[in-house]
Amino acid sequence: MKKSLLALPLVAVLTACGTTDQYQKRADAERERQEKYAERALDRAPKWMTELPKSTAAIYQNGTAVSGDMGMAVNKAKTVAFGKICMAAGGQVDQQSKIYQTDSTNASTEFSELAIRSFCPGVDITGVEVVENRMITEGGRFRSYVLVALPTGEANQLQTRKDRLRQERAAETRSREAFREMDQNRQTR
Repeated sequence: MKKSLLALPLVAVLTACGTTDQYQKRADAERERQEKYAERALDRAPKWMTELPKSTAAIYQNGTAVSGDMGMAVNKAKTVAFGKICMAAGGQVDQQSKIYQTDSTNASTEFSELAIRSFCPGVDITGVEVVENRMITEGGRFRSYVLVALPTGEANQLQTRKDRLRQERAAETRSREAFREMDQNRQTR
């Protein structure tokens, strides 16, 4: 009798290990699928996602994002990259993250939100260029990888032109003021 009572828990454990629970199999298959997507995203990521190009005439940054819409994936990746370039150029980016995660013995659930406002007060990033954009599919969704560059100094022709126009406007304003002052001085003689 004692032997049969000892055998019952052993049989129960062996039965549980060899379960053919279709729902557990489905969950395991989904987890494996997600792992394959993550591995594929890493394998197919451009080298510049982990090693940014170096230059004495430009600042480089990257971004990646995924979406069911190709255009949205590109826009999100650009937003991340532009926010990084703003920070690299000395600016600040308004960013807010919310993460909720719960764990149980069998699974983890996570919900994440990220809000980024690509406004770069006090830092002019005129001349930022999209150097490269790569796209892969990821389980019916699109993953975009974006590399951007901000040319510096004379290499940034847009910034140079913008500065020249600003100087011309300032010179025009100062010359008008100088001529007005000269005219006023003539009238008071």
